[in-house]
Amino acid sequence: MSQYGLSFAPLVPLWALALLALAALALIGALVWRRRRGVALRGLAFAALLAALSGPSLVEETREPLRDVVAVVVDRSGSQKFENRAAQTENARKALLAALDKLGGVDVKTIEAGDGPEADGTRLFAALDNGLADLPAERLAGVFMITDGIVHDIPQKSGWTHGKAPLHALISGHDGERDRRIALVEAPRYGLIGKDVVFTLKVEENNGPDAPVEVTVKRDGVIATRVLAKPGREVKVPVKLEHGGANVMEFEAEALPGELTEINNRAVASVEGVRDHLKVLLVSGEPNPGERAWRNLLKADANVDLVHFTILRPPEKIDGTPVRELALIAFPTAELFGQKINEFDLILFDRYSNMGLLPPIYFDNIVNYVRRGGAFAIVAGPNFARGDGLFYTPIGRLTPARPTGEIVEAPFRPALSEVGGRHPVTRGLPGAAQKPPAWSEWFRQERSEVLRGSALLNGAGDSPLLVLSREGKGRVALLLSDQLWLWARGFQGGGPYEELMRRMAHWLMKEPDLEEEVLRGAMKGGDLMVERQTLAAQAGPVHVVAPSGQESDLTLDAAEPGLFRGRIARPELGLYRLSQGDLTALVPVGPENPLEYRELASTPEKLRPLAEATGGGVWRIGQAGTDAVKLPRLVALGDSPSYAGADFAAIRRAGASVARGLSLTPLAVGLAGLLVLLGLVVGAWAWEGRRGRMR
Repeated sequence: MSQYGLSFAPLVPLWALALLALAALALIGALVWRRRRGVALRGLAFAALLAALSGPSLVEETREPLRDVVAVVVDRSGSQKFENRAAQTENARKALLAALDKLGGVDVKTIEAGDGPEADGTRLFAALDNGLADLPAERLAGVFMITDGIVHDIPQKSGWTHGKAPLHALISGHDGERDRRIALVEAPRYGLIGKDVVFTLKVEENNGPDAPVEVTVKRDGVIATRVLAKPGREVKVPVKLEHGGANVMEFEAEALPGELTEINNRAVASVEGVRDHLKVLLVSGEPNPGERAWRNLLKADANVDLVHFTILRPPEKIDGTPVRELALIAFPTAELFGQKINEFDLILFDRYSNMGLLPPIYFDNIVNYVRRGGAFAIVAGPNFARGDGLFYTPIGRLTPARPTGEIVEAPFRPALSEVGGRHPVTRGLPGAAQKPPAWSEWFRQERSEVLRGSALLNGAGDSPLLVLSREGKGRVALLLSDQLWLWARGFQGGGPYEELMRRMAHWLMKEPDLEEEVLRGAMKGGDLMVERQTLAAQAGPVHVVAPSGQESDLTLDAAEPGLFRGRIARPELGLYRLSQGDLTALVPVGPENPLEYRELASTPEKLRPLAEATGGGVWRIGQAGTDAVKLPRLVALGDSPSYAGADFAAIRRAGASVARGLSLTPLAVGLAGLLVLLGLVVGAWAWEGRRGRMR
């Protein structure tokens, strides 16, 4: 295909050409005013001269027509997997490609689009922009989107960057789809342990009965409460946090008969349980270097409210002064060990001797406090096994080890026991990997026999040194030496006293990361990492239930002593359920409530405004219970204000082309130009001469 035009290359500067033109006009004007003959020929001669000086050329451009491009965007997102939408979409894609092929002169660019990055919903327009980034807008003849209409990145008309191309939407699904969904309007990220956190939720329906819906609320997989929610109205639900760390909350609305799916009937929220202020009661016996180590550790944390009192008189001192008169102030023992004992998060007795200061009923209160869920620690001194020691009070029912009565007073180096190497309280303590550990020696220990629980540290002659156990709902720690302070003072290089004390205190207060038997999961690097902490030498497979309901067993590999890990690559979005024996874990993958599943009923209304603004249209192509589709008739039009009708969709013939060749032919140079100019001049002279003879 050839196209013709003119181009100019002046032989003189433009200002000279303009002056010459003005002079010619003035001369021709004077001739006209004087009514001289031959004016027309003189004008043509001047015009020929000016044309010759402007350097005209005939331009012949050879262009090759380009085929029109039609973009077909296929929605493969999660919401397209329900009922028969996927089959309808595939059938529509095949039928559309066949119809475009019949039009002729069309290249089809198919763009597959799924869920957006970071699970932020269906991003068809982002995929369209990326797919057409290297295509000139004038070649695009139209865009077809095969989707259920649930698109989360629909731009305004001003954001349409594809020129005059119309947008057509072919909607899968069918009219009258039923769906119920639950939305978390407000979900706190943190809350105080033992206090209520308030969630705001709302139940929404498509084609539902609009009757109150029962919502079941679970905390860590266990039902916490049930509430009734009116569709479309917000409901506030208080739930108490039971422990520190992640508290996984599930909110599940009862199913709607005949609804698309129940996947969006559930919403998940993870709330981090934190303590307001840790209240610690430290009771010290006779003054000793160890109490300063404990006091410094507890006072260094601004989150700790410490109540500390010390018995200043050693038990062997003979003093007839009544005990109640020895205190510098009247200490509120009745209030602390009676009325307010349950307010403490941890009670610590450091080298305490029973001297009648605390009556037996207070010890009974401590026993009850622990069995109801409290935390209790004993640092045993030389008097632990004596008649006035704690073991022979009601607290003896809590202690996880029985003293033999022998006190070792010889150098020994604390070391991890076999179980201690796997227990999270002592595993990985700095210096523990060396044999013997790179810790300083101690010089005194109460020999004891373990009754229950686990000995994590051994001392002289492999006798238990640190024993942890559970008692009812509470926990007990027993340190069978009062010389931890040697590590704090840096004797012989010291030892990890601060880390050991911190871990022990946090284990007593049920810190989730220090549980000895626990199953947990977390996202890392796009994969779901499953971790099993156990004191056993081996860990069996973990049963996994994916959000889709698919079940499998995951084999774990040893990572550290007592720690086993496995990986689930590219997990589904939603809530995973992990279990092994009595242990369970709930792990949200991706956003806790993915945008893709918040709204699932197909709709033509979201895309209609943009489609109509570009001259396109929107059609439902499917019916309930069938994979068959009905597409509008396809036609091709030139420039038009509309490319859609009730039964047809049109593409816009762009008519784009590309230049393949270019030639220039000068028109006013050489012999031909000279002959024309001379002919006009001679003609004008001859006409004027003829006029003169006639006179």
